[in-house]
Amino acid sequence: MSIFIATFIIISIAVIGMAVGVLLGRPAIKGSCGGLNQVGLAGSCGGVCSIEEKEICAKRKAKVQESN
Repeated sequence: MSIFIATFIIISIAVIGMAVGVLLGRPAIKGSCGGLNQVGLAGSCGGVCSIEEKEICAKRKAKVQESN
């Protein structure tokens, strides 16, 4: 029972911390062009990218829109 209470308190602190961040207007966590975007498994292409990466993202988005 003590493990449950300790876990509940830790998770509650994390949720309260995230809620305070939202209330204070902290910007959302943003990804980069690295990671899964490099192998084509993720499609957001957000964040700070080089010009080449932005062009690749634009072409990928256009291809997806054409297929829909």
